[in-house]
Amino acid sequence: MASSAATRTVTHKPALAAFAVAGAVWVFVLVTLGAFTTSINAGMAFPDWPLSNGSINPEGWLRDLSMFAEHSHRLTGAVMGLITIGLAAWVWRREERRWLRHLALWALAIVVIQGLIGGKRVLLHETAVPGFQMSLGEMLRIPHGILAQVYVCILFAIAAACSRRWIEGTAPVGTAVRRAGIICCVLMLAQLTIAATMRHNNAGLVIGSFPLSTPPPGNHLLPQVWDFRISIHFAHRAMALVLAFALTWFAWTIRRDKASTLAMRAGASALISLLVLQILLGAQVIWTLRKPEMTTSHVVVGALLLAVTFWLTWVAHRDRIEGPAPLATPSRA
Repeated sequence: MASSAATRTVTHKPALAAFAVAGAVWVFVLVTLGAFTTSINAGMAFPDWPLSNGSINPEGWLRDLSMFAEHSHRLTGAVMGLITIGLAAWVWRREERRWLRHLALWALAIVVIQGLIGGKRVLLHETAVPGFQMSLGEMLRIPHGILAQVYVCILFAIAAACSRRWIEGTAPVGTAVRRAGIICCVLMLAQLTIAATMRHNNAGLVIGSFPLSTPPPGNHLLPQVWDFRISIHFAHRAMALVLAFALTWFAWTIRRDKASTLAMRAGASALISLLVLQILLGAQVIWTLRKPEMTTSHVVVGALLLAVTFWLTWVAHRDRIEGPAPLATPSRA
């Protein structure tokens, strides 16, 4: 009996794609609740972990705002963990692309690490670190916030790679778009690292005026006194200015590239809209003395800004990741 070679195309899997998108959406519920918990200083509403006051349904958590914020964040994180486990298992069993299977495992590893860091942040809250004002538990809030942003990017990468547009299309954009995207992603991650350090060192209001660093009648551009907290706050403002130019350049580069898809052009417009909104929210954080709703919105829009920047960069590199030819792997008839 003769056999012949055939081609098995990597096909779009609608159910898997929808589940990946659901995970990318749900992570923003988690980010929002985490940002709100920090904004109202409710991270230690419960001194134990993984349970809250020894229960999965602690007494009074629906009536007390701090308890509600922290316990909702924990429950949402648990759901995120289950979603990630399901996504990793589904991708590993059904996906032909080895790199995508490995990416799903990275998402699973990060969500496990995030859970452990979040737990240790509570359990080590009273552990002093010689030479530092923050305890070890308080310090762990910084890598927890940074790693969350990396996790968001990985979920968006998986969701994009599972989409029909990614599998069946190409994105032959120029080198300028890809280069601009990488630069902006690096700058965004640097800014979010600075922001997490500033936020968890309670430095959000050490410079109490905006856009200048001193109120009238001084009106100085630079702070008149410097220490670590003032320096990290000013670095956040300076990086915001750099990003305003870099992201505008990225969006303009996408718009002028004739190979950019309609979705990429729409994403570039969304990028500019989010950038403007983020700057306005940053000003409101100062002007309202860090009202929780303003601070939370600033954190969430920052995560969205990173997600859109990363998605545009990821899509721009589609042909380098997959190759311009139709996705296919050899199979035997």
